[in-house]
Amino acid sequence: MSTSQERSAAGSFVERHGLWSEEQFEAARKAERLIEEQGLEVVRLSFPDQHGILRGKQVMAPDAARAMRNGCTITTTLLAKDTSHRSVFAVFTPGGGFGMPEMEGGADFVMIADPTTFRVLPWAPKTGWVLCDIYFQNGAPVPFSTRHLYRNVLRRLAEAGFDYMAGLEVEFHVFKLVDPRLDPADATWPGEAPRVSMLAPGYQYLTETRFDQIEPILEIVRRDVVALGLPLRSVEIELGPSQCEFTFHPQVGLAPADTMMLFRSAVKQACRRQGYLASFMCRPKLPNVMSSGWHLHQSLRERGGGANAFMAKNAPLSPLGRQYLAGLLAHARAAAAFTTPTINGYKRYRAYALAPDRVIWGRDNRGAMIRVIGAPGDPATRLENRIGEPAANPYLYMASQIVTGRDGVARKLDPGPSADTPYESEAPLLPKTLEEALAALAEDRCFAEGFGQEFVDYYITIKRAELARYHAEVTEWEQKEYFELF
Repeated sequence: MSTSQERSAAGSFVERHGLWSEEQFEAARKAERLIEEQGLEVVRLSFPDQHGILRGKQVMAPDAARAMRNGCTITTTLLAKDTSHRSVFAVFTPGGGFGMPEMEGGADFVMIADPTTFRVLPWAPKTGWVLCDIYFQNGAPVPFSTRHLYRNVLRRLAEAGFDYMAGLEVEFHVFKLVDPRLDPADATWPGEAPRVSMLAPGYQYLTETRFDQIEPILEIVRRDVVALGLPLRSVEIELGPSQCEFTFHPQVGLAPADTMMLFRSAVKQACRRQGYLASFMCRPKLPNVMSSGWHLHQSLRERGGGANAFMAKNAPLSPLGRQYLAGLLAHARAAAAFTTPTINGYKRYRAYALAPDRVIWGRDNRGAMIRVIGAPGDPATRLENRIGEPAANPYLYMASQIVTGRDGVARKLDPGPSADTPYESEAPLLPKTLEEALAALAEDRCFAEGFGQEFVDYYITIKRAELARYHAEVTEWEQKEYFELF
């Protein structure tokens, strides 16, 4: 950084409020050198919103150093929006609909970069990117920031002596874009869905010829993902038409959630620039498509020596691992509001579909909600939660696992026996709708304590607004069922 930049950084927002570690200051200096060496022209500053969507601004490269330290202001109304991008809180009333003066009248909060996340985007010429956290003007974290929430959950886990490790297994669709629906008449709110065609007919799971049909665009995506430094492990063809799966090596703490955020955004941007549409929607309304899931592999690591706390010498899972598993089961119906946050995602919970439909676990059983993977003495012992949809906010998904797993440990819960026939079990069913999941969340004290009642109420309000719009729509099913009959 130049002398003038150093002077402007003195007394910066970051320094005044003590927001960066020494590692972050060093990462900022490296980012600034990289911006200069590679001749970058712009840097994108993005924060993950309540839905796990990246929002932000683009600054000119000469202003990037100052912007990372002093932040970019951005309207608090973004936190009031549901998935249609409509505000569901009365933002122009006292307290902004949140009961908080900082949120009144569409006031601004400040995006502050986490420079350890800085990247150069391989698909966007001369463009840098950095993930941000959000703060009020007084330096206090915005309470509806899901990255802050997850960081606090991780901090409490660390105080208990553990780190969270997670590996991602993400299914999604890639289609050829036929018509982006950009006529003015299509600019409804939300806009009309693009028209697409398939890249491969599907139904030949993991066959090389099917993979080769879709590989030209996956090659571009794969190279961009690797260029971003994300820990890609495999690229696979899935069962459904135009469906694929990317898996990632396990990471610790914030890293796996940050990886999921950047991965989804990178895939969608890289594909769109090539004339394709990538969708992480669980079950698109297209003929013959299959549902997509997000399987989350997880374990706890002892902070002292890094040993896997789920591994046991003489059993598939340690006592602590069994209690953690029991906590996931005990709160699964409420956690579904975070693992499966869309109305669409609940259409995936079907028996005999390699997707869970009830709250149950099994040892190496892909029909169960929780699959226990490992053997006595296996350092890779872990739990695979198969409940999630790929549209889930990763910070809330992972935080929900830690909070409920720790509750199982605190109460020394027992998960019961492994299910060999998970679809015939009498275990409780998973919620059939988002409404059911939100009702369970509203009654769950574990989340009220682990996430804070304020955040739970906020989240439920946004999701119930989406449900109200959904119920107000006249669907094709209703038209076919009633229009001619009555």
